[in-house]
Amino acid sequence: MTTSTGTDWAAWQESWDRQQEWYMPDREERFRIMVEALVGTAPRVLDLACGTGSITARLLARFPEATSTGVDLDPALLAIARGTFEGDDRVSFVTADLKDPEWRATLPYDSYDAVLTATALHWLHSEPLAALYGQVAELVRDGGVFMNADHMIDESTPRINAAEHARRHARMDQAKRDGALDWAEWWQLAAQDPVLAEPTARRFEIYGEHADGDTPSAAWHARVLKEKGFGEARAVWCSPSDTLLLGLK
Repeated sequence: MTTSTGTDWAAWQESWDRQQEWYMPDREERFRIMVEALVGTAPRVLDLACGTGSITARLLARFPEATSTGVDLDPALLAIARGTFEGDDRVSFVTADLKDPEWRATLPYDSYDAVLTATALHWLHSEPLAALYGQVAELVRDGGVFMNADHMIDESTPRINAAEHARRHARMDQAKRDGALDWAEWWQLAAQDPVLAEPTARRFEIYGEHADGDTPSAAWHARVLKEKGFGEARAVWCSPSDTLLLGLK
């Protein structure tokens, strides 16, 4: 979609997807499993730390009658999200800091059928992440779900971890030689765009180059989700580097 600003939001979405896939070649498979795990034809979904709205786009493609609320703090990625879904009354976006205890007060609904997030919560350290899980548990209706697809590192398998890291980075190096954009290069392009330059500058004032969070194991995530109010929680998909963890309220 190109809006009155002259910005091609679809092109920015495509560029973001390709940049993210450089790090996570199985990204689409994670999204597919996540969306297919939902029930009903018109779920109300919270896209947590939504970025450009990647989950929302795939949700609506699978469930055209769904409703999505995206919440994030990044002004540049939210600009792309809002531009992409402009005029779509199924979608709303909220600017909020997930480390603020009052962030839920900004949401349009008190409860959701599902809260979904991907490649985002590793920006948080374990203590604020555990607190966030407690807040999420209060948002998910009884019988609803929370799904988090992210890096979840099992420290008990150091040789497997090292082999996976080496193989993944060899692939990334080849893709880079073939012209793939990395994180820093993508943000350099955003900073040069007349519409995204100002929100990109604000984004770096908020986060710096990259937030330094934690990547605890899937077992840690499952345990904390159950401690915070979910009845069941376990991994429902994994690759050598990533896990999709589902909590059932």
